[in-house]
Formats: sequence, structure tokens, C-alpha cells
Amino acid sequence: MGKLQLFEIRLSESRVVYSPGEPLAGTVTVRLSGSLPYRGVLTAGEHTFPFQFLVPASAPTSFEGPFGKVVHQVKAVIDTPRFAKDHKCNKVFYILCPLNLNDIPDIEQPNTTSITKKFSYKLVKSGNIVLTATSDLKGYIVGQAIQLCTDIENKSGRDTGTVAASLLQKVAYKSKRWIYDLRTIAEVEGSGVKAWKHAEWKEQILVPALPQSMLQGCSLIHVDYYIQVSLKSPEVSVTLPIYIGNIAVNRVPLTPARSVQHIPSVVVPSAPPEEEEAASGYHPMDNVSIPTKSHSQLHTFSYAPGLSLQDVRLDSDQTASPNHPTLCLATGATVPYYAEGTVVPVPTASSLILPPEYSTWGYPNEAPPSYEQSCSTANSSLSNGN
Repeated sequence: MGKLQLFEIRLSESRVVYSPGEPLAGTVTVRLSGSLPYRGVLTAGEHTFPFQFLVPASAPTSFEGPFGKVVHQVKAVIDTPRFAKDHKCNKVFYILCPLNLNDIPDIEQPNTTSITKKFSYKLVKSGNIVLTATSDLKGYIVGQAIQLCTDIENKSGRDTGTVAASLLQKVAYKSKRWIYDLRTIAEVEGSGVKAWKHAEWKEQILVPALPQSMLQGCSLIHVDYYIQVSLKSPEVSVTLPIYIGNIAVNRVPLTPARSVQHIPSVVVPSAPPEEEEAASGYHPMDNVSIPTKSHSQLHTFSYAPGLSLQDVRLDSDQTASPNHPTLCLATGATVPYYAEGTVVPVPTASSLILPPEYSTWGYPNEAPPSYEQSCSTANSSLSNGN
């Protein structure tokens, strides 16, 4: 019986990323030192078998996480006679159904939410805190900066704790019950706000290589993203849901009727002052700016030649480790992938984003509140004066 020297699958044009509805072509190569029986006989030498398939239009986007994955592959089998070992090989490829952010209603509009909370210290009420967060858009692509504006009115006699803004990813896996994997992708932290100050904090978060929102074609895995802005003391936070896609928002100039002005600070209706405020007399609100203390991204970036992303600020002590694989880009393209240890970039012809691999990340947590829940809580707090 002949010895199998080579059995491999090659895809045409060395492609690794395909879209639903595209043809997928390649060859299966078999090299033998002697004849090999199967449902016929393969003689000694090298044999090449071309193939071509049409990727189904309903094929879901590739994804891999710790609790579920969507994997696509081409598999070849040499079906040998009974009691003989079959020979198998496979070739993994990726499918990406691009998410066009312009298909989402009002995606170009600013995203804003607000909440009011009483500030208490040692069981003594000292006033109210009004926290308002606004992002410039509701959807972004990889490499784009999320422009974030935070407005804090500290109408109390106590200084607040630091303020933090985080980009959160929530992946929900449907099994016998829903499993949530919630993690912080990037975070920026600002200083606290002094008593009786009206502060504004402007920052940005760079969107790293991430899988898109809404895995089209897959009903068992849901990917969602949020911007969360929170104060350490008092403990109060607001959540802005956002989308991450593959085709950027088309910023068409708005007509005067649709133009969006700068989001003003929350207007507090005239009413009798709180007891604690009345007791201490009138306090004018000074306008100040909040300085940024730290800015961090989850991964270290390695960019392909010619690819430049400006104003990327990373922690100086952030290096690749077994718990934080290095994000690399294939030579001559913008296809990122995660790898551990020594990395050899693989040339590809695609400029699309591949989903990252999550197997080395942590354990699941409960999901953040939904947008509707966040708005409901904020409205309730504003109406009840909490």
C-alpha cells in the first residue's frame, strides 16, 4: 500500500475571508509514494483535484468565544476500504457579512443620557449630582475614535470621586439558559469634581479590532457594545449603547431643521431648594474642565506597514502576555488576528476585519442594563428627585 506523503487543501488566491454568496474555489493535493486504494485506486505520484462551492447567502459571520463559536471550513476525505484508516484534512476560512452602519436608523445622531442622584456622606444628605454623557455618534468602525463629552453638576458640599468612561463588550450565548460574557475593552479616567462645581470632561476612546455588533445569520450568539460613564463617589453611572460595524457612518451635512446643537447641561426647573442646600445658603456654580488621569486599551497593537492610527495612547507597562495576546496585522493588508509567542504575519489579499479569538479571556458576568432600562432609571430619578 502506498505511503501518503502530502494531503492538503489550498484556497484560490490565498484568500482567508469570504462574503456570503461568493464562490469559494481551490484544490486538494494528494502525493503518494505508491498506489492507494479507495473507491478506486490512486497511483503513485501527485494528484490535484479542483473544487468550487458557493458560500450560502445565509452563512453567519465567523466568531470564536469561550462559550461558543461559528467556524467555517473545507474538509477533504480519502474514503479507504473497510477496516482501513480514512485520511482527512481541512482548511479553515472566515466569513464576514459586513455591517453597514448607515442601515441603522438615526446612527449619525448624538447619543445622550442623564441621571440625577442625591449625594450623601455619613448618612447626611449634602446635595445632588447630575451626570450627563454624550457620544458624537451611535455607531463606529475599527480604528475610529469615540468622541465622548461628560457633563457633571456637583450641587453639593462634597467633592466627588474620579470619573471613568469604559467601552464594554457583552456577548450573550443562548444555551439552556443565557450566558453573558461581559468585559472592559478600553477605559479612560478623569479627576473628581469639587463641591459646587459644574464640570465638563471631553475625551475619546479608540475602537480596537473587535467583532461587529449583531452577528448576522446567527441567532445563538449576540454581540453588543456600550459606553459606560460612572462616578466612584457617589456610585452613579449612565450607559450608552453603541454599534460597531464595518462600513462607517456617512456624515452627510444635516439640514438646518435636522442640525444637532451642542447638548446643553441638564436644566433643573425652579423649585424650593433642598433642605441641605437651603441651610447652607446660595452657592454659585463655577464652570471647570476635568483633567484626564489615565487612558488604557486592552491590547498592545502591532500595525502593518503603511497603516497609521493617530493619537493612540496606551499604558506604558502594557506588553504582550499569555493573558493578553498580541494583536497583529497581516503583511500588506489590514486583517488583524491574535497570537501568542513569536508571530509570523501571513500575507492575505483581504482588507476586512477578522473576529478576534477570545479563548484566553476571563469568565462571564451579568449583562449591563439595557438602553431602555437605563433611560427608565434616569427618567425615574429625574422625576422623583433622587
